[in-house]
Amino acid sequence: MAVGATAAKLHLSSAAAAARRPSMLHLVAVAALCSLSYLLGIWHHGGFSAAPAAGAGAAVSIATAVSCASPTPTLSSSTPSTPAGPLDFAAHHTAEGMEEVEAAQRQRAYDACPAKYSEYTPCEDVERSLKFSRDRLVYRERHCPASDAERLRCLVPAPKGYRNPFPWPTSRDVAWFANVPHKELTVEKAVQNWIRVDGDKFRFPGGGTMFPRGAGAYIDDIGKIIPLHDGSIRTALDTGCGVASWGAYLLSRNILAMSFAPRDSHEAQVQFALERGVPAMIGVLASNRLTYPARSFDMAHCSRCLIPWQLYDGLYLIEIDRVLRPGGYWILSGPPINWKKHYKGWARTTEDLNEEQQAIEAVAKSLCWKKVKEAGDIAIWQKPTNHIHCKTMHKVIKSPRFCSSQNPDAAWYNKMEACITPLPEVSDIKEVAGGELKKWPERLTAVPPRIASGSIEGVTEEMFVEDTELWKKRVGHYKSVISQFSQKGRYRNLLDMNAKFGGFAAALVSDPVWVMNMVPTVGNSTTLGVIYERGLIGSYQDWCEGMSTYPRTYDLIHADSVFTLYNGVRWRTFCWKWTGS
Repeated sequence: MAVGATAAKLHLSSAAAAARRPSMLHLVAVAALCSLSYLLGIWHHGGFSAAPAAGAGAAVSIATAVSCASPTPTLSSSTPSTPAGPLDFAAHHTAEGMEEVEAAQRQRAYDACPAKYSEYTPCEDVERSLKFSRDRLVYRERHCPASDAERLRCLVPAPKGYRNPFPWPTSRDVAWFANVPHKELTVEKAVQNWIRVDGDKFRFPGGGTMFPRGAGAYIDDIGKIIPLHDGSIRTALDTGCGVASWGAYLLSRNILAMSFAPRDSHEAQVQFALERGVPAMIGVLASNRLTYPARSFDMAHCSRCLIPWQLYDGLYLIEIDRVLRPGGYWILSGPPINWKKHYKGWARTTEDLNEEQQAIEAVAKSLCWKKVKEAGDIAIWQKPTNHIHCKTMHKVIKSPRFCSSQNPDAAWYNKMEACITPLPEVSDIKEVAGGELKKWPERLTAVPPRIASGSIEGVTEEMFVEDTELWKKRVGHYKSVISQFSQKGRYRNLLDMNAKFGGFAAALVSDPVWVMNMVPTVGNSTTLGVIYERGLIGSYQDWCEGMSTYPRTYDLIHADSVFTLYNGVRWRTFCWKWTGS
C-alpha cells in the first residue's frame, strides 16, 4: 500500500487518491477469504494432521497426502505442468558414472553383485536348471527362485568395458564385443555366416544355417510362395531363432517377429539378438505352452531349429497351431526338408529322414493344414480359416481330438495338450474364425475383432478408441519430458510392463523403436490377444517373478499403474526381483 500511495501522489490529486484508497473493511474481507481458501486446500489434500516430527522432510508430507491407490490421472489437452527438476534418463554404465552409482547404492543399501552375475537371468539360471528333468528339455523351461535364500539382493553389473549399443539400424549388423563377450558362436557357426569378430566388434552378416545367401535372399524366396508384401502378414514367430537374423531382416518389410530360443543352447544367442535391437525372448518348446494367446501370429518359422515336430503325438506342432491365426502359415527349412540333397551333409540315412518328413506331414494333415508348396529347402503349410471341414473330418479321424476344457488363451505355466485348440464358431465356410483382420497398417488403429465381437468382458469399441487417443497425448507428453526421445537411435528396445491394449506401443509405431508389450497375469490378461490383433507383439508376465530376458535388454521401461494393479493382490510380497533391464 505504501508504494501505491506514493505513486498516487505523483499522478493524482489528493482528493482522487483518497477516493480510491480501500477501506479497512475491504482488507479484512480479502484476508478472511484467503485464509479460508488455504484451510480448504489443506483439508482437501489430506486433512488436519499433526505436524511432522522434527527432521521429517517434505517427502513425508507428500506421501501421507497422496494415496498410491488413487486412480491413474489422465492427461488433458492443456499444457502439462513443468517438472520440479530435470529428469535424468542417461545411462550410467561407464566408469565416469560409477561414483554416482556407488553413492546411490550406499543410500539404498544395495551392493553390486559379483561380476559372474553380469548375465544373470533368475528364472533361467543354468545351475538351478540342472536340478530338473532332461526329458523333453523341461530343465530349460522357467524355474524361478523358490525361496528368499536363492534370490539376489544386489545390483547386476555390466561386463567390463560395456558401452551403449550402436543405434538402429546400424545395430542390426554390428555390436560391441565387450557388451556380449562370447566367441563360441563365431567358431561353432563360422561356415554359416551367423556372426564374426572384427576387432572390438561383432559383425552379423545375416547368414544362417539354411540361408547361406543371407536372410534377405531367404525371405525373398519365402515371398515368392506366400504374400509378404501386401500387409496381410504382420506378426511372426521364430522358433529356435539363433541370433534372430530372420526377424532382423523382416523388419524392413514391416513384419514384426517374436524370436525365441533356450538359454545357452548356443552361447548367448538371444542376448546377441537383443543387442542388435531385434525382438527376442528366452524360451523353449518343452512341456508348457508358449506365453502367447491363441490366434496370435500370422506366420511361424523354423529354420533347422532342431525341434522334434513329429514326436509326442505331434505336441509341439499342435502348440504352433494354437498360436497361429486362422489362415496363418508355418514355414519349415532344414531337416528333413530337401533331404535327398542334404542327407550326406546331415550325416543321416535317407530312410530316417524320409520317415521323419512323412511323420511331420501326417501331423500337419491331422491339424487340417494344407501344404502350400515345397520349393528347394523351404516347405510351407497353411492353417484353415475355420474348423467347419476339420470337425467333419475328425468324426472319422479321432486323433488328435479337439480340446474341450482349457482356456485357449491361458499360457502362464499351463501345460501343452495333444489336442486341437478349436477356433471360434462361424456360420459360413468362407468366414474367418474370430473375425477377419485389416491389413497392416490399418489393423493398428482398427477396432480389433476380439473387442468388436464383445468377447472381452467389460471392454467396448468406444473404450478402445479413447485409449488409443489418450496414449497419443501421453506419449507426446513423455517426449516433452524425456529429451532422449528426440535423439535419433537413442532408444531401440522398449518394455511396457502393463500394456493393456498396446496403446503406448501404437503411439510409437512411427519411431525407430519396438515395444515388448507385457500383460500381467493378475489383471485382465485377455487383452494380450487384442495387442496381437493390432499387429504388435508381447507376452504374459507375473511381475512377482523374473522376466525371461537378459540384463540390459531394454533402453526404456514404461510402467503404467503396475503398483496399483498389484496393490491388494500380493502387495506385501511384491518386490522387484527382476534383474532383466
